[in-house]
Amino acid sequence: MNKILIIQTASIGDVILATPVVEKLHRFFPDSLIDLLVKKGNESLFAGHPFLHEVLTWDKRSNANRNFYHLMHRVRHTKYSLVVNVQRFLMTGLMTAFSGAGMTIGFDKSPLSLFFTKKIIHRLDGVHEIDRNLLLIEEITDNSRTMPRLYPSIPDFNHVAPLKTGLYYTVSPASLWFTKQYPMERWVELLDHLPGDAQCYLLGAANDHSLCEAIIEKAASRGIINLAGQLTFLQSAALMQDARMNFTNDSAPMHLASAVNGPTTAVYCSTVPGFGFGPLSDDSQVVEIENDLPCRPCGLHGYSFCPEKHFRCAGGIRTEQLTGRL
Repeated sequence: MNKILIIQTASIGDVILATPVVEKLHRFFPDSLIDLLVKKGNESLFAGHPFLHEVLTWDKRSNANRNFYHLMHRVRHTKYSLVVNVQRFLMTGLMTAFSGAGMTIGFDKSPLSLFFTKKIIHRLDGVHEIDRNLLLIEEITDNSRTMPRLYPSIPDFNHVAPLKTGLYYTVSPASLWFTKQYPMERWVELLDHLPGDAQCYLLGAANDHSLCEAIIEKAASRGIINLAGQLTFLQSAALMQDARMNFTNDSAPMHLASAVNGPTTAVYCSTVPGFGFGPLSDDSQVVEIENDLPCRPCGLHGYSFCPEKHFRCAGGIRTEQLTGRL
């Protein structure tokens, strides 16, 4: 295969969980040029990636349809030997079907899978997302498992090296969804149990800065630094790699930690790891409410408010479940 395109234009976490497909295709077809198509804004995850020839981007924020049209024609003009679509949506299905590639592979739930040369059954029965994605290429590779991986550069590691002078933790307290975000007060309780000689870095995007500041104001511990919006994705991953522990929600930072095998404690509120998006680091653990709730899980992605108006899936988690990982 001369040229391969992998398509995943969803969120940061979804893109990271598609990286095993990149890894495995490179291993089996080391001489092929592998391109990756992502949503604009996520391309920095792959700066300097050793196995990618080019990272294509789809700008969905402005003139999305026009941008898609031009991108679709660019893909067809490139004449890929293989297109692997790990999504199940109309637009990426259209791009796959229109690509003109000799082989097109995607999930059967894609609206246009009828036009793929091969379609794979999309399973939700407790299978992890990386294993679902790898099923797409099992027939042309093998059935071995491959972990997600990102490649922070030497400058990325050098940038965060001054932050690694002693024992440190990271906490990524935010989420796009309210019901996936452990409450601020509970993060404060965790931070108040930090060892006296430890440093803690709060990570997140620029719009998470105010939440992190509020946490610092309420916490008794003084060894907390707000880095929200100050690090790139790969710099954050480089920092997470050597932390004593990385505390996250069921959100993108959890997958960043997995991609560098950083120790991870992931707090699950309204969602459950059975959906297939759990942490994958060698040292990883899920923390969730210990008793069953009839309303949990309430959705695959979470909500902007608790549908039952009590948010017990978060409030029922004991701080001791997290402090044991300090």
